[in-house]
Amino acid sequence: MSVARLALRQVRFTNKAFWRNPAAAGFTFAFPLMFLLIFTTILGNGETQIPGTNLLVPQSTFYVASMAAFSIITACYTNLAISVTFQRDAGILKRIRGTPLPSGAYLTGRVIHATLVGVLLVVICAAFGRVAYDASIPTGATLARFAVTLLVGAAGFAGLALAITAIVPNADAAPAIVNFSILPLLFLSEVFIPLGKHPAAWVDFVGKVFPVRHFTVAMQAAFLGTPFKWSDLVVLAAWGLGGLLLAARFFSWEPRK
Repeated sequence: MSVARLALRQVRFTNKAFWRNPAAAGFTFAFPLMFLLIFTTILGNGETQIPGTNLLVPQSTFYVASMAAFSIITACYTNLAISVTFQRDAGILKRIRGTPLPSGAYLTGRVIHATLVGVLLVVICAAFGRVAYDASIPTGATLARFAVTLLVGAAGFAGLALAITAIVPNADAAPAIVNFSILPLLFLSEVFIPLGKHPAAWVDFVGKVFPVRHFTVAMQAAFLGTPFKWSDLVVLAAWGLGGLLLAARFFSWEPRK
């Protein structure tokens, strides 16, 4: 059986395990919607300026696009890194490594499943935004850019998720370390709070260095149909490739001692 078919079978097995834990699955899907409701309720009555443009959009629509980006980050970075670390410490990865299943097929299956969960989250956020806030849904060329941005973002953050497991010492520390590595960047990268036309210099520097703002701005531009910069995807892809290289070198299949 080819590696591709084995990877697809692993997607099916991972999906079964995912839905057999309804509490965790439900929280995964509720998290972005919860933030969408909170921010649109508190801050969604006015208009906000799209970064890098003079265009104004309703803040409720802005948050639909932002929570779509947050959905991908949650599924493909946070959840993937934490779940892989838990499986490593439970000895599951070690046992899988001792089977005929190729390592690449297993990890590819996990990444594909995380991407599918992220896509489903984005669809739910977009549908909720359309019904509740009359947010526009991408079509035509805008939809194509949105799909490409989503897939590049999913792959990039999945690569970073596998890389960060190398510095997580054990499963107990995984939620703290993984969330600490991403949560500050979410606040500094136009995800939760629009930073305005002239953010502080250090905030702007952090946003340009790390991939979260590049992904968020690209998702917002693709979703809202505002000026789109392919350079944001180049930066995101570079971070993802770096994450994969680090994971290839330092990823551990056995529990840390």
